[in-house]
Amino acid sequence: MSITDFLTDLFNPDLAFLPKALAIAVMSSIVCGVVGCYVVLRGMAFIGDAVAHAVFPGVAVAFVLQGSLVLGGAVAGVATALLIAIFSQNRRVKEDSIIGVFLVGAFALGIVIISQAPGYAGSLQQFLFGSITGIPDRDLYVVGGTGLVILGLVLALHKEFVSVCLDREMSRAMGLPVFWLDIVLYVLVTLAVVISLQTIGTILVLALLITPAAAARLLTDRLGVMMLLAPTIGGTSALVGLYLSWSYDTPVGGTIVLATTTVFLAAWLLAPRHGLLTTRWRRANEQGPADLTRPAPPPDLAHSPDPSPAVR
Repeated sequence: MSITDFLTDLFNPDLAFLPKALAIAVMSSIVCGVVGCYVVLRGMAFIGDAVAHAVFPGVAVAFVLQGSLVLGGAVAGVATALLIAIFSQNRRVKEDSIIGVFLVGAFALGIVIISQAPGYAGSLQQFLFGSITGIPDRDLYVVGGTGLVILGLVLALHKEFVSVCLDREMSRAMGLPVFWLDIVLYVLVTLAVVISLQTIGTILVLALLITPAAAARLLTDRLGVMMLLAPTIGGTSALVGLYLSWSYDTPVGGTIVLATTTVFLAAWLLAPRHGLLTTRWRRANEQGPADLTRPAPPPDLAHSPDPSPAVR
């Protein structure tokens, strides 16, 4: 399918779900790209995975009760984030163990709840892998409003988040409320995950948080530039992924994730300063060709690791 045909379908009244899916995919990708920068800086990808699974029981309850999926997922995700933060204060059990307990517990609870709904198999597939059909108009406003709230909090607490991500002990010494900043960051991750569920699904939503931010981390050493590149990569990947999905009839969530992964692999190989191929090419140019016309200098026997008996 050509780009012209895709644009024609976007404005086709009989395909009203397509522009809705595009809007939600791009908005959620942008928000996840911004929040994901903190996730990558702090090395909390496992927390993002836990939150992505923790929203499942809330979404399942909302589906059974025919309520708002965004609201149900947000309540469950925030509750799980609070429990993780509280239980992690006990240093007897490490944070990753606490996250693992609540990750599988919340996901199992969601499976039990959704199994009680009619059409169990189809509903479960929709939550796990996303779906671009049947997106109500109110979700556009919910996702847009929630995204603005997230970006507003990020703008207001940016310096504090960066300080906690880089050095928690120094942040405590400076008098920052590290515990409450953790709570706010967990909540922001939860909200970013929830607004992405319908197009990406529970299993793949972590990619929107991690992959664009990781690619941006390879492309720049400046945090400000990274926080501009990550949502740009995420939003562009959502657009390209939806176009490819619509053209070749592939799952939209998986196609978007593959688009972001392609960008990451390209950055890993070709990033100006940190790319694998770029680094090797630069080192080869710095060393230069060997000068075979000059004799090699004599070995420094005084510093030889295994001097001969005569030298001893």
